[in-house]
Amino acid sequence: MAPVLVAVIGGYLLGSVPVAVLVGRVHGFDPREVGDRNPGFWNVMERLGWKAAVPVFAGDMLKGTLAGLVGLAVSSGSILPVYAAVAAAMVGHAWPVFAGWRGGRSILTFAGGFAVICPPAFALGVALLVGASLARRSFAWGTRVAVFSLPALQLIFAPVGHVAGTGALMCLIGLRFGQAALADRRA
Repeated sequence: MAPVLVAVIGGYLLGSVPVAVLVGRVHGFDPREVGDRNPGFWNVMERLGWKAAVPVFAGDMLKGTLAGLVGLAVSSGSILPVYAAVAAAMVGHAWPVFAGWRGGRSILTFAGGFAVICPPAFALGVALLVGASLARRSFAWGTRVAVFSLPALQLIFAPVGHVAGTGALMCLIGLRFGQAALADRRA
């Protein structure tokens, strides 16, 4: 139980680092107050362009990857601490203690953690991302294709129980999109 607790606490604290808010401050704005009010890569990219948003992309992915590695370091052969750490990082990104509980949707944090959970499926997902982005001339479409394909790709390399864990992580993303949709309706 102690390894899972360490993984969860470490993952949550890593996830709580508000990369988009920090990058936004450097450029004189708070992404939680402009655009879609989502403190994530896409909102920062729309405000500042690709070059300025690269640190957000890298930082949000790195949060998930580092959390997964923390879980792996304490795992003793079990995948549970890895999933717990990635889930905690996603929760930290969505509801960050260091940014007034106002966070993002956790897509990149999920992707970074998934790179640790199933590296070969992650690599195939990146290939799909590139292919779909080029075919549709849209990074947003490429991202959707890649993220939604990850459980099917993981099934090639991992047992169904692990794929179910990935599905549970993806439910956190769905929850955040649902919350955003409700907030937009109320506004």
